[in-house]
Amino acid sequence: MAYLSDIEIAQQCKMKPIAEIAKKAHVDEKYVEQYGRYKAKIDPALLKETTRKPGKLVLVTAITPTPAGEGKTTTTIGLADGLSRIGQDVIVALREPSLGPVFGIKGGAAGGGYAQVVPMEDINLHFTGDFHAIGAANNLLAAMLDNHIQQGNQLGIDVKKITWKRCVDMNDRQLRFVVDGLGGRPNGTPREDGFDITVASEIMAVFCLASDFRDLKERLSRIIVAYTYDDQPVTAGDLKATGAMAALLRDALKPNLVQTLEGTPAFVHGGPFANIAHGCNSVMATRMAMRMGDYTVTEAGFGADLGAEKFLDIKCRMAGLAPDAVVVVGTVRALKMHGGLDKKQLSQENLTALEKGIPNLLRHVNNITKVYHLPCVVAINRFPTDTDEEITFIIRKCRELGVNTVLSTVWAEGGKGGEALAREVVRLCGEKKENFTFSYDLSLGIEEKLEAVVKKIYGGAGVSLTPAAKKQAEQLTDLGFGGLPVCIAKTQYSFSDDPALLGAPEGFTVTVRNLKVSAGAGFLVALTGEIMTMPGLPKSPAAERIDVDEDGKIVGLF
Repeated sequence: MAYLSDIEIAQQCKMKPIAEIAKKAHVDEKYVEQYGRYKAKIDPALLKETTRKPGKLVLVTAITPTPAGEGKTTTTIGLADGLSRIGQDVIVALREPSLGPVFGIKGGAAGGGYAQVVPMEDINLHFTGDFHAIGAANNLLAAMLDNHIQQGNQLGIDVKKITWKRCVDMNDRQLRFVVDGLGGRPNGTPREDGFDITVASEIMAVFCLASDFRDLKERLSRIIVAYTYDDQPVTAGDLKATGAMAALLRDALKPNLVQTLEGTPAFVHGGPFANIAHGCNSVMATRMAMRMGDYTVTEAGFGADLGAEKFLDIKCRMAGLAPDAVVVVGTVRALKMHGGLDKKQLSQENLTALEKGIPNLLRHVNNITKVYHLPCVVAINRFPTDTDEEITFIIRKCRELGVNTVLSTVWAEGGKGGEALAREVVRLCGEKKENFTFSYDLSLGIEEKLEAVVKKIYGGAGVSLTPAAKKQAEQLTDLGFGGLPVCIAKTQYSFSDDPALLGAPEGFTVTVRNLKVSAGAGFLVALTGEIMTMPGLPKSPAAERIDVDEDGKIVGLF
C-alpha cells in the first residue's frame, strides 16, 4: 500500500477561508488581518477587550526523543481535532517551525499524516515573516552595538566581553565562530564574533514571553549585550535600540491564526528550541487561545525533561498559567530503543527491550504527577507492528502510577483516532486538582536551582559547575540576577547531558560549563555538554529533496 506524504495529504485539504476559522474561534472580524485566504494575524487588542473567561489548558509533552519518533505535535493536533469531534470548543496553540530543521534533518513542526495544521508549506517556510522580523531586530541590536564602539565607545564596552551574537534562521555551522570588523578602521573594530540560529536568540525568548507591547519594550531594554571594562552590564536600553527593535517586531507580535486539516482553529506563534531555550509558543497566543476556546491544546518541545520543565517552571511561573491536564506521548518503538534495541529490529515484538526502556516513560510521568502535581494521561501512538502484549505491558506499568494509557491513531485517522484521548483529557480536566507546584523555589541560589532540576526531573545525582561557570554564578548573583529561574540547555536525547545514556539513567552528574543571563527574557541559561546554539546540516540535508515544479507547487517537503 502506497502512503501519501505529509505534504501530499496537506495539499489535498480543502481549507476554509480564514474568516470562517476566525468566526469559529469567536474572533470578531475587526481583529483579523488577513495574509491571503488561509492565514491571518490577530490584533492583540482582542486580549484586552474580550469578556470571555479563560478555558482549560492542556499541555502535550513526550518521552525522551529517539530516531524512532514520538509524534508530539501530531498528537497535539489530533487531540484538538478529537476534542472538536466530541463536541468541545477547542483551539490549538503551537510554535512556528524554524527553517534550520526544515532544511536539515528534523523536519517541520506542522504535525504529520492526517493531523496537521495548514497551509503546511507556508507554515514550514516563511509563514508570515515573524522569524525574519526577530532576526532583523537581533541583528539591528548587533549593528548598533558595533557602531557605538566605532563611534567612540562612550559606554566603555570591552570588546572582549561582548555577549551578543548575530543570528540567521538556518543551520550553518560555518558561522558559529567568526572574526569580523576586518579591513581597516572604516570597516569596524576587529573582534571575535559568532552567529546563533534565530530560535536561540534572546529576542525569540523575549518575543514569546512578552504579555503585550509595553512588556515587550521593557524586556528588550533589559537585554544585556556586553560588559564594560569594569564589568558593568551594557543593555539594549543603554544603546537606545529598544524603540527601533520594537518597531521591527510590531506586526510579528500579533498571533497567527491558521487551521487544522479538520478546520479546528490554531494559533501558531513563536518558536524557541527546548534544548537551548524555553521551547514554548508565545504567551500572547496561549492566552488568546484560552480566552477564545473552552479547551486550549498546546505543546512544549522535545521530552518532558526539557520542554515541559521549562513550560512549567518558566512560562507558567511568569504568565500565571497552570495546565488542567498533561498528555505524555510515547511509542512502543521508541521505548524499545531506550531499552537498547537497534532501530532495524523495532518491528519485532520484544518485551525484554520494552521492559528496559519503559522507565524512561515512567520517570516523565512521575515528574508530572509527583513533582508538579498535575493530572496526566499517557498517549501511545500505535504502529501496525505494535503487539497487544506490548501495549498491555505499558498500560499495566502506567496504571501502577495511577495514570491511564490511551491508544492514539491520529496520524492515520486524524481526529477520529484522537477521540478516546480527548474523552480522557476532558475527564482529567473535570477532576479536582492538587496544588500545582514548581520543581524549585526562586529563593534558592543558582547552583541549588540547577541541582533541584537535575535531581528531581532528570534523576541525576547532582550538578557540577566548571570553575568558569562558578565564577559566572557569583558574578550574576552579585549583579542581582540570582533570583531568576534557570533554563538548562542540554541534549534532548537523554535525561543526562550525555546523549548516549538512554532510558532512565541514574547516578550521573550534569556538568554546567557556561552560565549567562537572558535579562530580557528573565531567566539564566546554563549550557551543558556539547550543546550548540547554532546547529549544522546533516550529510544528506532535507534541502536536497525540496523543489518547486513548473506550476509553482512545492514538492519534497516531508
